[in-house]
Amino acid sequence: MNGILLRLAAPLMSFGEHAAFHYRDTLPFPTRSALIGLFAAADGLPREHALNPDPKTGATPYSDLQITIRIDRPGTRHTDFHTAGGGRPHQQGLRTSKGTYRAQKASTLVSHRIYLADAVFTIALCAPDPLLEHLVCRLEQPAFAPYLGRRACIPDEPLVLRGPHRNPVGELLTRVPLSLPAPPAPDQITVPVDFVYEQPPTDHRPARSYREVADVPVDFTPTQRFHHTRRVWLTTELLSTDLCTPRPALPALAAYMRQDTTP
Repeated sequence: MNGILLRLAAPLMSFGEHAAFHYRDTLPFPTRSALIGLFAAADGLPREHALNPDPKTGATPYSDLQITIRIDRPGTRHTDFHTAGGGRPHQQGLRTSKGTYRAQKASTLVSHRIYLADAVFTIALCAPDPLLEHLVCRLEQPAFAPYLGRRACIPDEPLVLRGPHRNPVGELLTRVPLSLPAPPAPDQITVPVDFVYEQPPTDHRPARSYREVADVPVDFTPTQRFHHTRRVWLTTELLSTDLCTPRPALPALAAYMRQDTTP
């Protein structure tokens, strides 16, 4: 399948796998759930209808997506000490899991929310051509504002680097500008870069590890959120230092986007 190339970059982003209650962690890479939520928001779909099957075909939206992630900058974990509900009248405060209001003396809910600061991920997204063309159109003119995991995490521009391409993973390996945490040494020829695959990589070195993540959305409805698990494979690839771009990365990204789109 053809694919498109996306770049997720922002001062803060968060991709929770078990994001509930008082401690809301983040995975070290974008989740499938966060990406599908991003696409559904751009498409103008409310949470409770985002994953409704197609009435004509019965197919689940976005089920054909294949995602490969290049971790340009893993970012730094940042903890936000967050409070909610404090100082409000009893009948206007936070509710418990049973639906009743929290006691006045316990009206303030304290939570720790983990973010990735200054992270950059470049993503190859493969899907059937009609879906790709639709996603590019909607991401460039979104119905709802896009965000990366939480509503305060607005993505930098550009979000879409390139439209349908025959070999998007090859672009990640050989052509898309690379935003590293620090510039390589002058005599360095290659740099190690981590990748996340949804299928075991077979055309280069074996995966160094794999992990299971619960990030395949079944229902986005706030009171009925449910996810299936999937397995992802992690590799480290040696990429050419010619791909490395100094900050700000926008000039190099703009030059890449102006290139002929022919593979």
